[in-house]
Amino acid sequence: MITSVVKWIFVVFIFVIVLVIVFTLFSLKETKHQNAVNVSGGMNEMVTVEDIEVGYRIYGKGQPLVLIMGYGSTMNLWEDNFLESLSEHFKVIIFDNRGMGETSTGEKKFSIEQFSKDTLGLLDALGIKKAHVLGWSMGSYIAQELASRNPDRVNKLILYASAPNPTMFPPSSDVLAKLEDTSGTPEEQGARWIGLLFPEKWIENNGKRIQEIFYRPMGTILPENIGKQSMAIGEWKGLEKRLSLLSHHTLLVAGKEDVLVPPANSLYLKEKLPKSDIELIEGTGHGFMFQEPTQFLQLVIGFLKK
Repeated sequence: MITSVVKWIFVVFIFVIVLVIVFTLFSLKETKHQNAVNVSGGMNEMVTVEDIEVGYRIYGKGQPLVLIMGYGSTMNLWEDNFLESLSEHFKVIIFDNRGMGETSTGEKKFSIEQFSKDTLGLLDALGIKKAHVLGWSMGSYIAQELASRNPDRVNKLILYASAPNPTMFPPSSDVLAKLEDTSGTPEEQGARWIGLLFPEKWIENNGKRIQEIFYRPMGTILPENIGKQSMAIGEWKGLEKRLSLLSHHTLLVAGKEDVLVPPANSLYLKEKLPKSDIELIEGTGHGFMFQEPTQFLQLVIGFLKK
């Protein structure tokens, strides 16, 4: 009998493998998009943080804003228009999590807690005493750990597609079945995955937009490190019993049609975090920031400037 936690780890692993397939398929189709990365002026930099070399970029000036990427991807997934617009208001820092993209794997065990220590180490290395923090999906789990363990280092907090515990309000059995389905060609698997990231109606009318999202090189994504990230998510106990440690003004953002991290998770967080605001967006899923980039940008800037 497979326990729910083990099953969750397996499902996340399959999910991220398919994510890599999608990125690989799209990035190989057209090489003309290779120059689309980094148009907003950020330059790749490296800095030592304990046992790893962290790859990062900085855009703009002003109050620091750290963006923490979700599982199975690199900082290249943040879109240039988003970064460029944010950089008009903030000093934006993006980086690759341990073992992804430009950041080395190191010797320490992958865990959400360790990823938060890596993020804190990056802030220390860059001389940043306090920053706004935005985390997406797994990145929001890292953000929760960072803020709860180092409350004086985080200003405002944005938790996008977040959960108090990944197994508390999990995907439905239908979604889990689709995630576990490894049949068909890589293209067919990729299409199924995209169908979970975005609502069906939106996909039908936005083929060109999907190309814009995925026709970009994502950098180095090693399968063994994807597996380690999956284990880290499965082993994370969450902040369900420690949410009182999050005293920061927090914005909770979720797509109303997010089937991967259901919005019930954000609603629960809203109940437990007295200094939180919530935005549940109609007609959007886990990839809300790609579906409605202008609305997402306005929410982020409006909250941080308020």
